[in-house]
Amino acid sequence: MSSNSQSMSFNAGQAKGQTQEKASNLMDKASNAAQSAKESLQETGQQMKQKAQGASETIKEKTGMNK
Repeated sequence: MSSNSQSMSFNAGQAKGQTQEKASNLMDKASNAAQSAKESLQETGQQMKQKAQGASETIKEKTGMNK
């Protein structure tokens, strides 16, 4: 294999490796963003549930239904 051909093959291999690394990094970022969104939604859901339970208890107390 000529020196020029080896150099081109080496450069192609480097480019492929860099592309794979960038794709891997993008996938990691997307996964992290999805996990963060999931956790945020779960936290929001818990807060809403707690508020609804508190409102329900308040209504029961005001109407005398908690006895």
